[in-house]
Amino acid sequence: MRILGIDPGLERIGYGIIDKVGSRMIPVAYGLIETPRIEMPQRIRMAHERTIELIDEYKPDCIATERLLFTVNKTTAMDVAKSLGVILLAGAEKGLAWCEYSPPEVKQSVTGVGNADKKQVQFMVTRLLGLAETPKPDDVADGLAVAITHAMRMNIPKVAAPTVEVLQRRTPATNRRLVKV
Repeated sequence: MRILGIDPGLERIGYGIIDKVGSRMIPVAYGLIETPRIEMPQRIRMAHERTIELIDEYKPDCIATERLLFTVNKTTAMDVAKSLGVILLAGAEKGLAWCEYSPPEVKQSVTGVGNADKKQVQFMVTRLLGLAETPKPDDVADGLAVAITHAMRMNIPKVAAPTVEVLQRRTPATNRRLVKV
């Protein structure tokens, strides 16, 4: 399976493409999509077009992105969300499956520690993929880390939501037991 990992951004979008073959992860390509400081519609159009070019060139089976977590600067969060939206649109236009992971999930998968710093992530990405050099800047390493995370977690079954039949079998007593902690 070929995975396109994306570290979303506005000025710099880090990407990493890896192949998962059995238990092996093989690096295919990685780099940056950079957009100049021009009007927002043109910037996000560029992000969309470059993502389409990546998909057309490398033909990934799916896209994995890092979930946006912004607590301080809401304006930056909105701008990055616009960029992420057109990246997801590009994947949808090409019929690709999509999955997202929080930054702590990515760090945990790659380093074993959910609060690892950028240098630790870069070091482990380099080791896990057997790269001769550390991917830089950190946006690129993050894109690869997201792809690695998906490769490691894609065979782990997710807990399914209860079916309608299960919900219909619940009684008031069952519901009270579920609520009490």
